[in-house]
Amino acid sequence: MKEKIVLSYSGGLDTSVICRWLQETYDAEVITFTADIGQGEELDAARAKAEAMGVDKIFVEDLTETFARDYVFPMFRANTIYEGEYLLGTSIARPLIAKRLIEIANETGAAAIAHGATGKGNDQVRFEFGAYALDPDIRVIAPHREWDINSRDALMNYCRKHAIPVDYEQAGKSPYSMDANLLHISYEGGVLEDPGTEPDEDMWRWTVSPEDAPDEPQTIEIAYEHGDAVAVDGEILSPAEVIRVLNEIGGRHGIGRSDIVENRFIGMKSRGCYETPGGTVLLKAHRAMESITLDREVTHLRDELMPRYARMIYNGFWWSPERRVMQALIDESQNVVNGSVRLKLYKGGVQVVARSSATDSLYDADIVTFDEDRGAYEQSDATGFIRLNALRLRVAARRGRNR
Repeated sequence: MKEKIVLSYSGGLDTSVICRWLQETYDAEVITFTADIGQGEELDAARAKAEAMGVDKIFVEDLTETFARDYVFPMFRANTIYEGEYLLGTSIARPLIAKRLIEIANETGAAAIAHGATGKGNDQVRFEFGAYALDPDIRVIAPHREWDINSRDALMNYCRKHAIPVDYEQAGKSPYSMDANLLHISYEGGVLEDPGTEPDEDMWRWTVSPEDAPDEPQTIEIAYEHGDAVAVDGEILSPAEVIRVLNEIGGRHGIGRSDIVENRFIGMKSRGCYETPGGTVLLKAHRAMESITLDREVTHLRDELMPRYARMIYNGFWWSPERRVMQALIDESQNVVNGSVRLKLYKGGVQVVARSSATDSLYDADIVTFDEDRGAYEQSDATGFIRLNALRLRVAARRGRNR
C-alpha cells in the first residue's frame, strides 16, 4: 500500500510542483487540502488542478467562520500587535490550517503531512509546531528544505518536464509573494526586498490611497458583547461578517496599510507590506470599549502580557500550554467588555468619538466632574495618599540618591 501524505494545497505554482514531487519522490498517494479562510479566491480551480494531477482525495473546505470566531476574535480580545505594528494576519491562520491537516491525516490514515512554506520563513515553524502539538508522531515533509528547485524558472521547467497544468501567463504575473485571508493581505519579495524602496501604489489591492479616500468622514458604531464585536451600525453580524463589512468600509477610507520590517523567529529581518482595514478598525474600537469597562489593573496586566502573547502567535505557539493559559485569563477579562463605540473614519485615520455601556461602565461622572463635588470624592484624601506614596522618594532624597 502506498504511503499517504496530506498536502496543504493552494493550486498555485509551488504547491502544484510539490504535489507531483511528492507523488514521484515518495511514490505516495497525495491527499490535498485547500482551506477557504476568506481569501476571496474561487477555489473550484484548486479542485480542478488537483484532479488533473491525479489526486483522488481532495478536501476543499470553507473555514471562514471558524477562522474568525475561534482564532481572529480570541486574538483581538488581547489587542494583539507584534512589534507595535503587525496585526498577525498570516500568523493567526496557520494554527487552523495545521489543525485541519492533522484531522484529515487521522481521517484518511495518512502518516505524513506536507506544506509549501520555504526554509527561510516563519510559516514552516508555525505549521510544524502546530502539527507536532496536535499529533506528536506525525511526519512532516517540507519540500523546500529538501529539493534543489530553488527559483521560479526551475519551478516552471519542472512543470514543463512533468506535464503539470499551469497558467503560464499568471505564473509570472505578480512581482510580489502574496498571502490573503479574511483578516489581511500581505506582500513580500520583489522590490520590497529593498527596505529603502517605496512600494508602487498599484500593489495595494484592498485599500484606496488615503489621498484618494472620500473627502467626507464616515461615522460607524460597533457593538460589543464579552469583548467581541457583534454588530455594525445596528446590524447583528457573525464574526466573519463583521470583518468583511469593516474591510469594505475601512478599505474605502484608506485605512489599514502597513509597511514593516519585522524580526522573523528564525533570526532574520524581513520587510513586508500589509493591508488590514477591518482589523485596524476593530483594534481601535476594542480598546475604546475596554477604556470604560475594564478595571485599571486588569487592563495594565493584560497590556503587559500582550507582547508575549503576540510573540507566541507570531512564532507558532498557538497550541502551546502557555498560550492556552494566557487565553483563559484574557477571555475572563472580557466578560465585562459590553457596550458600543462610535468611530469616525477619514482618509486613513480612525478616531474614537464616543463610547458607552449601559451595564458595565466603570466611568462615574460624579467622581470625575470638574464642577462642584457631589460627595463622591473627598479631595482632601489625596494628601495622605500622596504623602504615603512619596515616602520612599523622600527617604532616598535625604540620602542623596535621587540626584
